[in-house]
Amino acid sequence: MSPVEITPEFNPLRSSSDYRLNRIAGPSSLVIFGVTGDLSRKKLMPAVYDLANRGLLPPGFALVGFARRDWDDEDFSQVVHDSVKQYARTEFNEDVWAQLSEGIRFVQGTFDDDDSFERLKDTIAELDRERGTMGNHAFYLSIPPKAFPQVVGQLRRSGLAEQKDGQWRRVVIEKPFGSDLKTARELNDVVESVFPPDSVFRIDHYLGKETVQNILALRFANQLYEPIWNSNNVDHVQITMAEDIGVGGRAGYYDGIGAARDVIQNHLLQLLALTAMEEPISFDAADLRTEKEKVLASVRLPDNLATGTARGQYAGGWQGGEKVLGFLEEDGMDPESLTETYAALRLTIETRRWSGVPFYLRAGKRLGRRVTEIAVVFKRAPQHLFAKENTAALGSNALVIRVQPDEGVTIRFGSKVPGVGMQVRDVTMDFGYGHAFTEASPEAYERLILDVLLGDPPLFPRHEEVELSWKILDPVEKFWSEQGQPEQYRPGTWGPSSADELLARDGRQWRRP
Repeated sequence: MSPVEITPEFNPLRSSSDYRLNRIAGPSSLVIFGVTGDLSRKKLMPAVYDLANRGLLPPGFALVGFARRDWDDEDFSQVVHDSVKQYARTEFNEDVWAQLSEGIRFVQGTFDDDDSFERLKDTIAELDRERGTMGNHAFYLSIPPKAFPQVVGQLRRSGLAEQKDGQWRRVVIEKPFGSDLKTARELNDVVESVFPPDSVFRIDHYLGKETVQNILALRFANQLYEPIWNSNNVDHVQITMAEDIGVGGRAGYYDGIGAARDVIQNHLLQLLALTAMEEPISFDAADLRTEKEKVLASVRLPDNLATGTARGQYAGGWQGGEKVLGFLEEDGMDPESLTETYAALRLTIETRRWSGVPFYLRAGKRLGRRVTEIAVVFKRAPQHLFAKENTAALGSNALVIRVQPDEGVTIRFGSKVPGVGMQVRDVTMDFGYGHAFTEASPEAYERLILDVLLGDPPLFPRHEEVELSWKILDPVEKFWSEQGQPEQYRPGTWGPSSADELLARDGRQWRRP
């Protein structure tokens, strides 16, 4: 074995008991369009290195960057090196880097230049000969959605999308998948006119998170929860994605998008689908997607969107001892913008399992803290055995899945307070990944990139799921577009008062994570 040959046995970071990422990609390359962007620098290139460091990429793997910069292969290699050193999850290993860097290539070009794609085609052919990539190439479109049709068209024109016998070509698309149902369908038509559906991978990085996948394990690997996972026992479900930062330098992108399009249409509706779906026949992609699609097709909006939804914009003020700008004051923001930075919806799922159980979804910026969680809140048990004053501090039982940060699960239940009386109050049992396991969880992009190279699609939503999600959100967006300015809320709070009123009408209140 040469000193830089990377195999599962060689790699000291793997152990015989490590089953989390135990599949090794075959001969292949990853071509990244938009390689100079933040996503590529902070997530994609470090994830490629981490996969190599874990022995999960073949020795001849190649990484190709495509951008306008006047770089050669060595310049790009240095960019990858610097990104890896700064952002990689695993420790830097010179032997791993030496092997990975041998397969790094750069193609200078623009999306409208035919010659650039001919050079890319020549580079890929060279990798097939010199690195043994065997015609297997994935194209990662880390670019604005408006550029998708042009790049996909160039891949078709140049023959780069053509799949010959025994070879594969795949395309990876980052969200957003359109801005409404119409544009989502148009985008899908463009992409699937060039690549077959099973070669199109739509990235929702939330689905690669360990805790999101743990929803499936929690529900279906245990007898404890699934029997009570229904309307007989569950009062309501809250799904929250809160950020404590503003839009910052993303003002130009965010204006016209908003919290609902940015994260509810994709991340939160995917979390809802995983939480509410029926047990699949298997964890194969087709079976998982079938059950998620059934849930999304059964989602219903409230009859009155004025009282069943809420939206807001963060104002300027003080947060965490720091004076912050309001949304309309951010650099590059239209001062008349009607875009929301906070969105909340009340949804129901018209199935036997969930009939009558409201699902409350909320997402926002400049909120109390950064947290993403799913809270399943159960109905209160009959209290006839206890004096009212003895259960005054007792709330509803809840199971909370913490997606980020502090990944884990918390269960809230009632327990007797030590003493001579029968006073009962809430206590919690907590499971944290960092405490229960010695292994560090792989980053979402590690898992997702590996799945692309393996051609394994369970974690990737297909276009039916995307279209169903837009069918849910489009009426809300249309209603909001006909309203006036969103309600302002103070930074560091938990959103506008209209969001609290949304739950108060049902006799409930939002959790304060």
